[in-house]
Amino acid sequence: MGFRTPVIMLGRYPVITVPDPAPAALPMIDPANLLAIVLMAAVTYLTRIGGYILLRNRSLGPRAMAVLEAAPGCVLISVIAPAFVSDRPSDLIALALTVIAATRLPLLATVVIGVGSAALLRHLFA
Repeated sequence: MGFRTPVIMLGRYPVITVPDPAPAALPMIDPANLLAIVLMAAVTYLTRIGGYILLRNRSLGPRAMAVLEAAPGCVLISVIAPAFVSDRPSDLIALALTVIAATRLPLLATVVIGVGSAALLRHLFA
């Protein structure tokens, strides 16, 4: 697969080069898949701006603020936790390092340590 230019030979000497025909057009995306992508993007956008729209004229108490501040960490844990239910020692060591970092460092540093340690340990143990 690739683009090559055929050469017409006259004895040992090339005479004419003929370009390949145009490559076939890429297949169109299925309308159902396109609709699903557009709807998922719309729902994602609406959930992001929904909180601002619903709470724009309200002041939240300290308890509600604490819940909203804890939400990103909870979502992060719910996304990555299933990956650590494994029998790979590299994942379990990375999980332990991430938990230790989470008790002492801010969220961004914890994420960087978690991703970095998982990548490094998977590379070393592979």
